[in-house]
Amino acid sequence: MIKSTQLTALSPLDGRYANKVDTLRLIFSEYALIRFRLLIEIRWFEALAAAPDINEIPPLSHEALAFLDKLITDFDETSAKQIKAIESVTNHDVKAVEYFLKEKFQDHAELSPLSEFIHFACTSEDINNLAYALMLKTAREDSLMPMLNNLLSLVKSLAHENANQPMLARTHGQPATPTTVGKEFANFAARLATAYERIEKILINGKLNGAVGNFNAHYLSYPNVDWFKLAQQFVQGLGLNWNAYTTQIEPHDYIAELAHAMMRFNTILIDLNRDIWGYIALGYFNQKTVAHEVGSSTMPHKVNPIDFENSEGNLGIANALFNYFAQQLPTSRWQRDLVDSTVLRNLGVAFGHCLVAYQSTLKGLGKLQLNTECLQQDLLANWEVLAEAIQTIMRRYGIEQPYEKLKTLTRGKKLTQQNLQIFISELNLPLEIKQQLQNLTPTNYLGIANQLAKDI
Repeated sequence: MIKSTQLTALSPLDGRYANKVDTLRLIFSEYALIRFRLLIEIRWFEALAAAPDINEIPPLSHEALAFLDKLITDFDETSAKQIKAIESVTNHDVKAVEYFLKEKFQDHAELSPLSEFIHFACTSEDINNLAYALMLKTAREDSLMPMLNNLLSLVKSLAHENANQPMLARTHGQPATPTTVGKEFANFAARLATAYERIEKILINGKLNGAVGNFNAHYLSYPNVDWFKLAQQFVQGLGLNWNAYTTQIEPHDYIAELAHAMMRFNTILIDLNRDIWGYIALGYFNQKTVAHEVGSSTMPHKVNPIDFENSEGNLGIANALFNYFAQQLPTSRWQRDLVDSTVLRNLGVAFGHCLVAYQSTLKGLGKLQLNTECLQQDLLANWEVLAEAIQTIMRRYGIEQPYEKLKTLTRGKKLTQQNLQIFISELNLPLEIKQQLQNLTPTNYLGIANQLAKDI
């Protein structure tokens, strides 16, 4: 049997891109899932002990609480393997964590008699939904948002740095009213900022209400305990939003919302990648070369926009997964089926492809070098883009059929500055307005593009 290494890994996230997703391994791996389950089981046990109306499990001593904390802080790969060994017998992953903790409790005089309160009144989904919620919360706070913030900050800085650099715009791929390089980056910065805020504000839900969401076993065993309040406080204490209305499973609507929000951010970034790819093709940007790197196996001159292409591909894979998450996870046959259990294990795959993509875009943007000479040449080769300005002034001063006259002059033609100067000189306009139009060039017909770029 071939040993699994970065070279033999089935997934590129564990192979080619392994070093780019290391931060996610302690969040989304099987090891991480087991650790989050263990944490929740222990914290729920502590919450029961702190509840005044549950006399069978008294308040825990400082020494016992320290012992429990150590079970969490000392949890390592060896511990995870021990739990997996138990699972190989039980064929149940959550029950394996419970049995592991019971074994640990046997070594502690105070906790040993209380071991049956591990996983008390819980269904496996009470533990699992909170584990996955903590995964997503941790990934968003520690890995995702810092990376998105780096992207957003870089795009904003490119908008500011290039605010005054004129650029020929294109609509339908054709030369159009000029803009600035900075304004085009600002457009993406504004869109990405909106998408960023939506991701940041999504509430991550949790539930802890038993086999079908009604606290049946809880209230039967301890009728005087306010289980609703206890569970709500527990879930909120984990930094999650309390969901009171569930079946056996938390319905995962928030995961669908997060998936859609991620798709929106990623789609905007795909749009940015494609635009930059096109500007590199036009020569508006050069790319910094790196010694010993090869652009093509046969064409030595090439410096390919591979970072933006890599990003686009990984974002596409991530979005395909996010789309499936949003479609599948909010559905369940009656109170419970196990489809979500299979699907949830792939959350880290989607986030992994995102992380690879974000790093690629950051790298690509960092290699861009503005080619001002090419930008200038392209602008001055397309004087027809001033037709919009001229026909708009003609409208203001009541000249008949201004659009049609400019259409006849410019459509499908390459005009020169001289052609336009002659056309303007023959217009029935005030002298100062004619002079204003005569001074207009594709490099200064920019509206407030530069200010919009500076203001982002």
